[in-house]
Amino acid sequence: MIGAAVGDALGTTIEFTTPGSFEPVTDITGGGPFQLQAGEWTDDSSMMLCLAHSILRTQKFTLTDQIELYLKWRNEGAFSVTATCFDIGNTVSQALNSYVVDGNPEAGPTDRFSAGNGSLMRLAPVPIFYNRDFAAAVEHSGLSSKTTHGAEEAVDACRYFGGLIWGALNGASKEELLSGLYDPLGGYWQANPLCDSIRDLAASQQYKTKSASEVRGSGYVMHSLEAVLWAFSTTDNFAEGLLKAVNLGEDADTTGCIYGQLGGAYYGEPKIPYHWINKISHKETFYLFADELVAPG
Repeated sequence: MIGAAVGDALGTTIEFTTPGSFEPVTDITGGGPFQLQAGEWTDDSSMMLCLAHSILRTQKFTLTDQIELYLKWRNEGAFSVTATCFDIGNTVSQALNSYVVDGNPEAGPTDRFSAGNGSLMRLAPVPIFYNRDFAAAVEHSGLSSKTTHGAEEAVDACRYFGGLIWGALNGASKEELLSGLYDPLGGYWQANPLCDSIRDLAASQQYKTKSASEVRGSGYVMHSLEAVLWAFSTTDNFAEGLLKAVNLGEDADTTGCIYGQLGGAYYGEPKIPYHWINKISHKETFYLFADELVAPG
């Protein structure tokens, strides 16, 4: 979770930029479209904290409670670094409006053109909470998307990525994680198949040989997922991978936040540069929530 916040804060400086139009970032400096202070983070980390708080306060997985907290964030600034909702994605906003009208917590639009990265960016609390059960982690990772992103690619990106985070937390090697579909149970994905685009991305492993100019950091969930897998597979430490991911530009804060979840789980908190961690606003909250999510019972 602290890796996600670091990635979010690092990337916000060049959020919404065109690739090649900026000097590559090397440190957390703030600024960006919302003129944040160094170490402040965006909607990505706010929604991740909402999801974590929901799991902790209910001690279970409840979509209605999760979406109610997302509403509190939008309407009252809950878990916002500035105490206001200064940034919200169109798909998230549409879903919250739908929930207010009909009360259905599975409010995320399901059309394929709404397959954004807004559920992937907040995912980490789910596989952390279900860290002892791969199948439960994958299933609930997918369900967590449906409050705001019901498109098949968005849901299945969360299922697949939740499995990767789970594997990283449980000591899987990078080769194990990235050699096709990571499956510690054997036969899980055959019984619970992913959509073609996610399966093909993982199985082909073509991202491993692409150049930066062939990878996008846009808000489309398939672009985000490929970008993170590319950055993770072509580097051997947290910082180098994060900088590659963020410096793709476009939706840089979210690409950084997604990478930070996997990189943080794989390399571990001690391998995240402390001068970055030390800048994160309210950093103790991310530590506290992570510790409570893995606590027995």
